[in-house]
Amino acid sequence: MSFAEVAANWRPEPETTQDEIDRRPAETFAAILDQPVPDELPPLWHWFSFQPIHRQSALGEDGHPADAAFTPPLENRRRMFGGGRLTVHRQLTFGQAVRRQASLKSVRVKQGSTGQLLLVTVKYDFLVGDQTYAVEEQDIIYRDAADMAARPQPAAEASHRGPWRLEIRPDPVLLFRFSALTNNAHRIHYDQPYTTEVEGHPGLVVHGPLLALLLLELPRRDGRRVTEFSWRAKRTLYDHQLVTVSGQPMGDTVELSAGAAGAPDAVTGIATLRKDEE
Repeated sequence: MSFAEVAANWRPEPETTQDEIDRRPAETFAAILDQPVPDELPPLWHWFSFQPIHRQSALGEDGHPADAAFTPPLENRRRMFGGGRLTVHRQLTFGQAVRRQASLKSVRVKQGSTGQLLLVTVKYDFLVGDQTYAVEEQDIIYRDAADMAARPQPAAEASHRGPWRLEIRPDPVLLFRFSALTNNAHRIHYDQPYTTEVEGHPGLVVHGPLLALLLLELPRRDGRRVTEFSWRAKRTLYDHQLVTVSGQPMGDTVELSAGAAGAPDAVTGIATLRKDEE
């Protein structure tokens, strides 16, 4: 199917899954960050639950499932994490049985600088009993493999700013551990020959979800709770780059960004902080 045909005709059915929020994955991610284990589940750490399990024979050349829920029927596709939004109504806690309802919110075609893009937005509702605890939307971008080699990195000035800061070097060991934690077999995060020779990247790619989680580390380490969060990926970061994460508090919000040291932002976000903690 072409991009236009997928946008016009592809409508996957909603999917409901259930999982218990296990403390063990949170312990693993805290160890990856060299941080203490949190007492409660931080925003977006639910990504370590609800992990799909696919047979090895069901994976495509790039390590992604060839055919899965909310994966569009496109040949020679390349997948990128574009961003998302999160609203927290109630705090998820360890040991809770949580039901996740997933549904396609939108699918559309956009003309990029090197070819067509298919933008897929999936909505996730997280419920405990009949109460909604959180609502998340993920934006996933698909493009044709032939367009990847010519993709430009948009020009921009370095803009990391704010008193909240941390630095992290996403070396191959860290990227491998995060891939294992999230059950992500996408080869661009751990397979150097495939990443450079097939997909044309200059190094292993830092996961978009990892960067989003690093943005949220700034308010978390300052003892602030986040009620809303939106983020957008702008350019790719690689394992040989030192990543600077920064935050600028502004009342009940904080502007967040991450990028290579001295380079333009790779991902930006805005978090709304709980007002009774100001």
